[in-house]
Amino acid sequence: MNAAASSPTLGYILKGYPRISETFISNEILLLERLGFRLQLFPMRHPREPFSHDSVKQIKARVNYLPTELLLDFPRLLVPNIFLAAKRPNQFRQGLALAGLRYKRNGNLATFKHLLQAGFLTNCHLLRDYSLTHLHGHFAHSPTSVTMFASLLSGRSFSFTAHAKDIYTSNPDQLREKIKLASFVVTCTNYNRHYLEQLAQGLDTPIYCIYHGIDLDLFTPTTDHTESSPPYKLLSVARMTEKKGLPTVYKALRILKDKGFQFSHTLIGDGDDRDKLLRFITALGLDDCCHWLGTRTHTEVLNQFEKSDLFVLGCEIAGNGDRDGIPNVLVESLAMEVPALSTTVSAIPEILVDQKTGVTVQSGDAKIMAGAIEKILVDKELRKKVIQGGAEHTRRHFDNRSLTSELGAIFAQQLGCKIPSPLSASLQAS
Repeated sequence: MNAAASSPTLGYILKGYPRISETFISNEILLLERLGFRLQLFPMRHPREPFSHDSVKQIKARVNYLPTELLLDFPRLLVPNIFLAAKRPNQFRQGLALAGLRYKRNGNLATFKHLLQAGFLTNCHLLRDYSLTHLHGHFAHSPTSVTMFASLLSGRSFSFTAHAKDIYTSNPDQLREKIKLASFVVTCTNYNRHYLEQLAQGLDTPIYCIYHGIDLDLFTPTTDHTESSPPYKLLSVARMTEKKGLPTVYKALRILKDKGFQFSHTLIGDGDDRDKLLRFITALGLDDCCHWLGTRTHTEVLNQFEKSDLFVLGCEIAGNGDRDGIPNVLVESLAMEVPALSTTVSAIPEILVDQKTGVTVQSGDAKIMAGAIEKILVDKELRKKVIQGGAEHTRRHFDNRSLTSELGAIFAQQLGCKIPSPLSASLQAS
């Protein structure tokens, strides 16, 4: 594929943009651009944070925010949909029928908002810019709902990337319907792919596993983490939500403190459970050794990795079925040569191969976690083994340049165009 000016355009429908917790999406967009793809972005929400990662500033794609609120934005949504219904009555009736069917399944009025957002997208953008030849939704829930309706209304093909919560908290019938209508589906772990393939039995839609990966050039550790000594420095980077299992981590730390183990623990992140979790830390008597820094930039996170002896997460399956795929921070930890400890939930063993690239324990068991934390901090041979194994595993399987090239090849096949090889100058220069 030649310069962007002669290429078809991919329309990316996103939940929000940019988001500090979704670096993998902005990195994917940037690398697709460097492969030669043109993109336009259609986020459903404005950013939540007042800052963004540096990679976002390099993205050239035009950003077109969709109206967000059904009630507040109703006039903005309604008028384009009236025009669209007049222009494409058959497609609009099909969209209404599909929205009605989906509403009967879940009773969620957001279904009609997604239809109206898709109508806005179709009338205001897709019917005016025919270079937008393919639509791609990031996350299988609401962004892909909008993408699916926009495909139906506009006649464009669509695909989507499924991640974690969006898979396991979705109505299986709704998700199967999206898979059936899509040209292809991408997901970020083999664990997810197996689940989606079971859900899609009898359907012909290809389902690909492509890890998110990281920009390995950004992770160049200068600290030798094979040696550690008390007071040990522990780090967690996570949204403060149930699936991260942070209460188990703090219970384990309380056990270690009672044994006289000297450590400090730093938590980076924010979330709906923030106040409850901070109260829990205080109730456990850990305020003197556990510190919360809130949301931080990527540069600050890297600085914390340099200072740390161990990265720890207590990932678990939440009550509503939500769970992690492969948290990118685990990949980043291994790339920074900081040993990582987490649980056997979901696809985590695909990055942390126990005793080889990291350490995994059963979720929810603070006593076992405490013992594993102590062992990885004091066992020099194990530390050296998992640090070396983790760094090599990351280089081999989680380089986002080669992974995005795989995705680009799938998009190119869909668009009927060519892209440079994974080893092209455009990627090497990035």
